[in-house]
Order: sequence, then C-alpha cells, then structure tokens
Amino acid sequence: MQYKNVNAEKSTITRDVVYLEEKTGNLYQSIVAISKRSNQISTQIKEELTQKLQEFATSSDSLEEVFENREQIEISKHYEKMPKSTAIAIEELLEDKIYLRNPEEDAE
Repeated sequence: MQYKNVNAEKSTITRDVVYLEEKTGNLYQSIVAISKRSNQISTQIKEELTQKLQEFATSSDSLEEVFENREQIEISKHYEKMPKSTAIAIEELLEDKIYLRNPEEDAE
C-alpha cells in the first residue's frame, strides 16, 4: 500500500473518542484494531526502508571507514517525515478502510 499519499496527520492531534467508538461499538475494540493495524503498517514500512537501504550497503565496512551517501540520507529523511503508523491506522479506521472481524461473533 502507498503510505506516501495518506491524509494522516504528521503531528499529534486531539481526537474525539466518540468517533473511534462508533466504528466498532466499543472504544477498546477500536483501540485494539488500531494497534494491530499500526503494527502491520510499521512492519511494512520498516521492510520497505530496509530494502531501499540495503542497496547502499557495502560489505567491507569497518569502524574507521564511514561513508555518507547523499541518497541514503535523503531516503532516511523522507521516511522520518512520513506520518506515524498509528496516525495512518486511525485515519484508515475513520475512513472505513480497515476490515474488522470478531471471532466470537463469527462462531455464533
């Protein structure tokens, strides 16, 4: 998924918990859903960043030789400026982009 074009806030904002509660009927279930989705997003972003930075890795690194690669620094800065995974997950929940399934309700 493209997280670069997400409308999530890049800074901390105050949220009305009523809107979060409306999505599942229970505030705690909403928070658990946001938490699980946030973990998924952060894992995907970390894997993507690691793959991009692996292109610049050299096998003969030593403690005395440290090379700064301009492209590597720009990639790192780009990922630092992205919205946090929790902000993306909250935005996805509010926009109904997260599929929620309750195993207890499915069993009935």
